[in-house]
Amino acid sequence: MEKRTRLWIGFGGLLVALLLLIVWNVNAGSVHVTPGEILSILWGKGGDGAVIVRGIRLPRIFAAALLGGALALSGFLLQTFFANPIAGPFILGISSGAKLILSLTLIVFLSRGVAVGSLALIVASFCGAMLSMGFVLLISSKVKRMSLLIISGVMIGYICSAVTDFVITFADDANIINLHHWSLGSFSGITWGNVGVMAAVILPALVLAFLLSKPIGAYQLGEVYAQNMGVNIRLFRAVLILLSSVLSAAVTAFAGPISFVGVAVPHIVRTVFKTAKPLIMIPACFLGGAVFCLLCDLIARTAFAPTELSISSVTALFGAPVVILVMLRRQKENL
Repeated sequence: MEKRTRLWIGFGGLLVALLLLIVWNVNAGSVHVTPGEILSILWGKGGDGAVIVRGIRLPRIFAAALLGGALALSGFLLQTFFANPIAGPFILGISSGAKLILSLTLIVFLSRGVAVGSLALIVASFCGAMLSMGFVLLISSKVKRMSLLIISGVMIGYICSAVTDFVITFADDANIINLHHWSLGSFSGITWGNVGVMAAVILPALVLAFLLSKPIGAYQLGEVYAQNMGVNIRLFRAVLILLSSVLSAAVTAFAGPISFVGVAVPHIVRTVFKTAKPLIMIPACFLGGAVFCLLCDLIARTAFAPTELSISSVTALFGAPVVILVMLRRQKENL
């Protein structure tokens, strides 16, 4: 009974927070829109704020929710794969690898005056994510201590970020120079077309991850146990890698690298629900990531308005302390 109550309270709280943040994000900004005007605009009526709400704020809100959920889910899958609560797409350098290949792709095409579509951006990001993941997996086969793997992932991320910054800094084209803002992480400039593409990529990945709840739960108890339960370990691990890479690639393609969400949110959700069961963690992580990124985006837009902070700066401010707490708790458990 207590577990069921905790589930109702947990999911209810996440849904209420999500709805409140959606309304708050629509309302907040240089143009104030009252709740009554928001409802009127949503029902199709015009007004002074209709263009801003429908064309700018709502696509950004949906993007922040979808990409935040994708990032948190990607972090949960990576933590399952490596059996480490500190693993995440940003910390392991996967987001930085996606950023590097995506930046190089944009520079090559934009310098020749060729526009790049949303799907092409995701494919380029996915290739970069898989490249970084390949290095991480290679290192994981050589080292036995997970701390060394995390350090190696951080170094891969720094190398990729350094090369990306170098290329962007010395780019001549004005459109390429604008990549610097994207490389810091931002949900600005999202269109309804972008939202449609990211939803077509992220939502099927979410459904597939949910369908894998039973083998994920078995894998959490150890590879031997999972094998005894009939799980094809090699195929299962490959699917986890592909899913986490697709999710992190979609985030990087549209919003740039966003730090610490993939580590902090799964840990917070695990603490709130007091369980690691995939049937609960997968939807809770997705909702938690959406709430976390909507809150951080609201702060990024309004804290020092009209100046907008990069989303990664805000997520790092809230996410990094959670990572430190996880490390301290893990160290205490090993004593």
